[in-house]
Amino acid sequence: MRAHTPRWAVPLAALGCIGGALGYTLLVDPTNNPAEATPTCLVKLLTGFDCPGCGGTRAAWYLMHGDLPAAARHHLLFTFAVPFLIYMYVAWAGNTTFRWKLPQLRITPKLVGLFLGAWGVFMVLRNLPWAPFTYFFV
Repeated sequence: MRAHTPRWAVPLAALGCIGGALGYTLLVDPTNNPAEATPTCLVKLLTGFDCPGCGGTRAAWYLMHGDLPAAARHHLLFTFAVPFLIYMYVAWAGNTTFRWKLPQLRITPKLVGLFLGAWGVFMVLRNLPWAPFTYFFV
């Protein structure tokens, strides 16, 4: 079946998934929903703490509206990662669909570990109840 599938089908399907997620985010407006709203973050609902992903949807909403400081306040690492993720998609989709030879970003296991470690530290710091860490509690 793979031999009969056009080269552009997989990048287009991925773009459709991304577009669906962004469309849902625009439709729901997560900036006005409390933690117990549906759909909810189970970690925040059960513990009251922001999980590593908490704020990512709100950060995406603010990025789509061009508010970079608000996006960074809600999820600094997500905001930092978005330009890299966009470039990685464009480089992959361009290579897959049009055979563009854009430089690929190499993601090593060490880089993934470093990012996940930073994400974990960010999660702990954003839940500390004193200044300056209360700035990141949303």
